[in-house]
Amino acid sequence: MKRLSRRDFLRGAAGVTLVGAAGTFCQKKDSQAKTPEVKKTEVEQRSRVVLVRDEKVIDQNRKVDPEIIARMLDDGVKALLDEKDVKKAWAKLIKPDDIVGIKSNVWSYLPTPTELEEAIRQRVMEQGVSEDNVDVDDRGVLKSRVFTTATALINVRPMRTHNWSGVGSCIKNYIMFHPHPWHWHDDACADLAGLWKLPLVKDKTRLNILVMLTPLFHGKGPHHYNAEYTWEYRGLIVGTDPVAVDSTGLRIIEAQRRRHFDRSLPFAVSAKHIRMAEERHHLGIANPDSIDLVKLGWKDDVLI
Repeated sequence: MKRLSRRDFLRGAAGVTLVGAAGTFCQKKDSQAKTPEVKKTEVEQRSRVVLVRDEKVIDQNRKVDPEIIARMLDDGVKALLDEKDVKKAWAKLIKPDDIVGIKSNVWSYLPTPTELEEAIRQRVMEQGVSEDNVDVDDRGVLKSRVFTTATALINVRPMRTHNWSGVGSCIKNYIMFHPHPWHWHDDACADLAGLWKLPLVKDKTRLNILVMLTPLFHGKGPHHYNAEYTWEYRGLIVGTDPVAVDSTGLRIIEAQRRRHFDRSLPFAVSAKHIRMAEERHHLGIANPDSIDLVKLGWKDDVLI
């Protein structure tokens, strides 16, 4: 055998060292590749709702001030969408080429205020929508060209107790989009959220407004109304999530019932359709713990 020189010996030792180092590096890379990925925690779903109140929105005869209610609407929409400019806020909701149906409620004892309907109409047209492509209606929506071809809906109605569903609020307001509304009355109207899957409605609602100026908090029978069971709350609840809006309104109604009757008085009919809208139909958020409530304006007796 050829005798190794000192130079050959050193060269060979260095090679062994490099191989060993390379092997260690590969093992580290390999061990990292085999490390199982940590699953990311699902982000909790939340909804924002804005409650805006003004002490002067109605006078002593409960007549609505058109300028104040328009300002309340604007303040609510700006706070909901994090915009300081009202036109920019509405631009996030309505586009110039939209066909817009404003779904109101005409129940004679407590209708959607015409002053609020007009304020919504004006804001929609300020976005470039032609007057011919805007309509306000309730019971005639299935006969309206605008509503049957609408690309956008705005849902607005007063909050009140109701004989078949516990409360009448934003979720229930779409019952007139079905040719047979009474089909939805079973089990305390538990599945009212199913209305929001109808082709004329699905994925079209841009804004929900629950009118809380003088809500009806108690009553029995399908057409019951007694002014004794209304009070001047002077508010609007605004949101893109109808379930969160209704859930917030329901909490205020329940608080007023406790205050008026000095105890917690159950509704004659359960308002469970709001909870079912979240749990069964996944329409929105009913759990108050997952609702970010922004309160603006008059704070007296806010109840929530």
